[in-house]
Order: sequence, then structure tokens, then C-alpha cells
Amino acid sequence: MKTLGLIGGISWVSTADYYRLINEGINEQLGGLNFAQCIIYSFNYADIKRNNDANNWESTLNMLSGAALNLQKSGAEAILLCANTMHMIADELQQRLEIPLIHIATVTATEIAKQGLQKVGLLGTRFTMEQPFFTAKLKEQGIEAIIPFNDDDREFIHQTVFNELGKGLLKPETRQRYLDIINKLVLAGAEGIILGCTEIPLLIKSTDTAIPLFDTTLIHSKAAIEFAIG
Repeated sequence: MKTLGLIGGISWVSTADYYRLINEGINEQLGGLNFAQCIIYSFNYADIKRNNDANNWESTLNMLSGAALNLQKSGAEAILLCANTMHMIADELQQRLEIPLIHIATVTATEIAKQGLQKVGLLGTRFTMEQPFFTAKLKEQGIEAIIPFNDDDREFIHQTVFNELGKGLLKPETRQRYLDIINKLVLAGAEGIILGCTEIPLLIKSTDTAIPLFDTTLIHSKAAIEFAIG
């Protein structure tokens, strides 16, 4: 079994889901007492958010590079950034590593392509929705991404990710607003919805909508499992 290097703490609640999903998935396939062989580097979220709010992505890149290189030296054979937004610097980070970085947008695009969908809605932080690092990976596989058209809706998602979901706070009224936003995207032609923030699946479940939801935490974890034992 290959050793996985997980960079988390962004946020810790979704990092806990990664750890659980990867261990459960490996045990489901191998049985017995087989579980993940992994190393976790968990950041203080406040340090990362301070950089991002200041648009200081170079500092964030240096922080994540230090963590990834430590994991590589410790025996990790692949890196997972346990957050969608952090993939804004994933390509630059990959250039500093000798081991692969499993890109969350690439594996999500592959999963969407398997289902034959061509147009999907994307929810996430403002960085994920408005910057091209995620949508470009979708476009490479012929998938068009649309985001909430209303700036208030995008700001609502962005703020609740940090102020509620990242703290494990799941409010019914927030869930309903997310579902209303999803319905607007469906009316605009979305055939599926990407839950493009690793905290959003804590709030929105597949049973909440009639169209496919793409849980990036789950998809990313499955790709890690495939790498570890494939």
C-alpha cells in the first residue's frame, strides 16, 4: 500500500471527513484490519485565511510547499490538499514536488465526464467560483461550469463556508438558501451541481436534489484510495 500525505486543517472538519472516508474505503476493498497508510499535516486555518484575505497567495504557496515537502521526506508517495480553494496554487506546488499531487478538480471532471454531463453548476468559495483554477480543469474535459449569477448569492456561500460550515455549524436556513441557489442554477441549464468546497457536503446531501451532486470530498478521497491500493 502506498503512503498518502494529507494537508488539512483547512478546515479541520472536512479533514476529519477525508481521514474517515479514505480509511473506510480502503477497509471496504481490502477487509480485515486494513486501513490507510497516511501522514496528516494540519494547519491553523486562521493563518491560511489571513493570507487569502490579503490576496497573499505566495505566502500560502510557501506554507503548503513546506508542509508537502515535509510529507514527501517522511515517505508520502502522493499529496492531497484537503480543500478546494487551496488548489488555486496546486499547479505551482506540483512543480516543487517529486511526487504527484492528486488534483481535486481533475478527478471531479473525470467523474462528471463518466456520467456524460456537459454543463454543471459550481458552488464554493469566491476563489473557487470566480478564479479559473477549477473551471479550467473542467473545460479540459469538455465540461462547462456555471456559477451563481447573483453576487449576493456568491458572497453568502463564501461567508457561510468560513463562518458556519468551517466551524461545524449547520443551520436549516443556510441549507435552504443553498438549495434555492442550486435551483436557480438548474433553471439556467445545470445538469449537475459540484459541491466545490469540502465543507458544503456537510450541509447538502444527494437526497436534497433531483439532479446529481458531485461531492468533491468524496470524489477526491476515492481517487486517493485508488492511488494507495491501485
